[in-house]
Amino acid sequence: MNNGGNSHKPARKRRHGPLRRALRAARHRTENVGIRSVIWLLHRIPYHWRVPLGGWVFSRLVAPLAGYRRRIRANLELVVPDLDAAEKARLTRDVPRNIGRTVTELYSPDDFLAVAQRMQIAGPGLAALEQARATGRPAILVSGHFGNYDAIRAGLLHRGHRIGGLYRPMNNRLFNAHYVETISRIGTPLFDRGRRGLGEMMRFLRGGGTLAILIDQRMGKGAPLRFFGRTAWTALSAAELALKYDAALVPCYAIRRPDGVTFDVVLEEPVAHSDAETMTQALNDSLEARVRAHMDQWFWLHKRWKMPKRARKKVTRSKEQTP
Repeated sequence: MNNGGNSHKPARKRRHGPLRRALRAARHRTENVGIRSVIWLLHRIPYHWRVPLGGWVFSRLVAPLAGYRRRIRANLELVVPDLDAAEKARLTRDVPRNIGRTVTELYSPDDFLAVAQRMQIAGPGLAALEQARATGRPAILVSGHFGNYDAIRAGLLHRGHRIGGLYRPMNNRLFNAHYVETISRIGTPLFDRGRRGLGEMMRFLRGGGTLAILIDQRMGKGAPLRFFGRTAWTALSAAELALKYDAALVPCYAIRRPDGVTFDVVLEEPVAHSDAETMTQALNDSLEARVRAHMDQWFWLHKRWKMPKRARKKVTRSKEQTP
């Protein structure tokens, strides 16, 4: 009986495997065609109307259908429960609006670059970055999904800096090819999070390049640091790279102006080198201060405070061992 059961299971997997792959491929083709069709339609509209329209579509249509408003509200209830109801309601509309604007901008690279060339870049970190470039010292720019984070890279590339970006490939390979092609038009080099991309990134840093990294997503193997007064598992990689390569570690932000299309880019004082956890906590604190000042410009969609599976198992084992 056991042998019969074991021989039957692989056959069932083989029979259904091709079907699942076919369905996934069909879904990816449909998603690719749908998204690219929307992008094509938006590009029939002038940029100064296109960006607000993209924000409206995401806020009024995509966010309610995808359940994003519920997730935003849940995060707000978790970390800022005393926020009044009217402000929470506003943020459930305005956070998706900023996301929609950002996506539209990233898929309008030529117009976006024209805006970036006129941006003001300020803050004490700018002088530190200029000094690093002059001496051939590596630098790491750290931000979050705030404002439009790629405006920083676009603006500094225009001013002659060598800025490399780290990105995570999308699951939909068809759309990922178009995505990478589009963001490459904003500037290169770009490094994916695979083994090859990370190796290229290391060589780029060793050669005195500047790397742009976002650190505000939950990392299962990250350190349990603090963000908005609660535990948030955070990747230490930016600080670890800064220590390994003696790179300047600069918090930076592109803050969307009231007109909804232009930005102020701020490079803060570099984080002093100490240990990776202390440095990363300083980055979390910096981002939190910016988010509190512009609550509608952070991507409150992230499951930022969810406990990783690894940590949950550790807590369970600890409880089981407690007499």
